[in-house]
Formats: sequence, structure tokens, C-alpha cells
Amino acid sequence: MTKITYYLDDNGDEIDLKMNLCMAFADIDEPESVRAFLEDVASPGEIRAMSQRLEVARLLCESKTYPEIMKLTGAGTATISRVKRCLEHGPGGYRRALIRLGVL
Repeated sequence: MTKITYYLDDNGDEIDLKMNLCMAFADIDEPESVRAFLEDVASPGEIRAMSQRLEVARLLCESKTYPEIMKLTGAGTATISRVKRCLEHGPGGYRRALIRLGVL
């Protein structure tokens, strides 16, 4: 199955779906409005997974161990490793989010 990340509109212009989603989130300035939008576009399981990953990132930044993080969040080692990899080598989204939350 091919994953569609963009399409061409009626004028032949490329529409970047991921960027449209990012712009939609960026334009929302109230946490309650973000919550409502998030609940519209993501399943409860997807929201739980994203929330869990952010908490894993916070705990990794606090130098918690994998077993501690697993116990506190229920996250598996694969999730913790992925978040750690993003913190160390990713584009910085977790760190920016944690800074905005006043955690870092």
C-alpha cells in the first residue's frame, strides 16, 4: 500500500498533507482547542501513544532508567529507544515541546 503524503490540487499544485496538519496545529492557540482538534483527527489510542512518548521524553531528560520509565509509563523498550533516538538525533521536536511546557 502506497502512503500518500501529498497530492495535486485542481490547479496541479502539490499539497503537502503533513505540512497542512502542522499548520493546522500551529494556528490553534488555546490548549482546549488543540485537544478538540486532536480528538477529531486521532484515535484515542493514537493520542495515548503520543502522550506516552512525550512523557517518556520528559523522563529520559530527567535521566530515568529504562526500567523506571517502563514502570511509570507502561512504555516498552522499543518505544523508549525510539524516543531516545529522537532526542539524540531527531529534529528537536520533543525538546522544543518540553521547553514550552517548562520541563527543560
